[in-house]
Amino acid sequence: MSMMFRTEPACMLARAARLGLGALAFFVALPTALPTPAQAELVIDVRRGSVQPMPIAIADFTGEGDLGSRVSGIVTSNLKRSGYFAPIDKARFPEQQPAFNAAPQFEAWKAVGVQGLVTGRVTRDSGGRLKTEFRLWDVTTGQQITGQQYFTDPNNWRRVGHIISDAVYTKITGVGGFFDTRVVFVDESGPKENRRKRLAIMDQDGGNVRYLTQGDNLVVTPRYSPATQDIAFMSQASGQQARVQVINLESGSRQVVGNFPEMTSSPRFAPDGQKIVMSLQQGGNANIFVMDLGSRTTTRLTNTNAIDTSPSFSPDGREIVFESDRGGQQQIYVMGADGSNPHRISFGEGSYSQPAWSPRGDYIAFTKRKGSSFAIGIMKPDGSGERLLTEGFHNEGPTWAPNGQYVMFFRDPGGQGGGRLYMVDVTGRIEQPVPTPSFASDPTWSPLLTEARPQ
Repeated sequence: MSMMFRTEPACMLARAARLGLGALAFFVALPTALPTPAQAELVIDVRRGSVQPMPIAIADFTGEGDLGSRVSGIVTSNLKRSGYFAPIDKARFPEQQPAFNAAPQFEAWKAVGVQGLVTGRVTRDSGGRLKTEFRLWDVTTGQQITGQQYFTDPNNWRRVGHIISDAVYTKITGVGGFFDTRVVFVDESGPKENRRKRLAIMDQDGGNVRYLTQGDNLVVTPRYSPATQDIAFMSQASGQQARVQVINLESGSRQVVGNFPEMTSSPRFAPDGQKIVMSLQQGGNANIFVMDLGSRTTTRLTNTNAIDTSPSFSPDGREIVFESDRGGQQQIYVMGADGSNPHRISFGEGSYSQPAWSPRGDYIAFTKRKGSSFAIGIMKPDGSGERLLTEGFHNEGPTWAPNGQYVMFFRDPGGQGGGRLYMVDVTGRIEQPVPTPSFASDPTWSPLLTEARPQ
């Protein structure tokens, strides 16, 4: 049975973080004007507290040796790790490799409990570029939900898998994607007493690890720019003051932010990437300053006899959340981006630190310590609705996925071991380990590397 297919509006790669991988030329084919299919039922409401993972099948993509199965394998792994999908085992497939240009055997797929089906094909065009096509089917209604084509260099096959994963995830959940992203973190190796710490970058699933520093200096608290391929972090050479530095992922250039006599720490970019807010030590105290990266103008935002640190902008740039012990122990405060109207928003038992504003603006993530327990939690910007997502020893360093649906953090059990990365969704129901080559801490999540735009 032959059928007609439609594609979604075309999109194109708007950001290309090279980092030794070469410039990316990546385009999606223009849509075909075809009739709109009937209303589909393939929907997951991820905002609910309890979500049953959707049974889905990702068939091996046809064509081009084993590249098809490798791309579809990335899609399978990503969707499973999201916690909202339950890919069925290939042994249960009624069709092992469905023909790409024909409708699947919907009744057979329904009989094994599948609700969504992804099929695809990987070939090369006349210029040697990799051409990858996929289709997402609603098995219940027998309708195609989305279908796209991608052209790119064959070396970018992993990214194709991530971008297809985002397309499927977004179409079914209605929430933006997060698979075509990277994570910068502190890689830790060697004995506990003499750990070598290097900045490293990888795909969000642990692939394509690259090292940004050599381990000759102490590095902590990296922060990804929401708008550029820059990373701010604190670096300290032996016998010197700790300094905030910025490294550009495309050029590899590094620069010190400001020439302050005392230690600077806890950097965070403004939403437009043009400013950095950070903490400056002044004797036994620390206050928050913001620097314009273009003019190098510095403005002081707090002026207290306390330790004010870990500032984080709201996504609209109008407010800053930070931690302060001005009330006796670490708590979370919010103030205007100009330092006006600072007010406390955390009032639960224990201390609160490391606040991070969600890209959606709806929550602030934090680390909460109560006795020997370290929890990762979220609260609304006014302090209401506090909810702990995961608790134990020793959780720290929350960072948001660009879709605001997941928080990544690190957990260090103590002893001679070291930290490992994990991610948890905003319901707290889904928690997954994030693979790294060795011990890891201080993760920071990139924005989406792709940006969809109608053509």
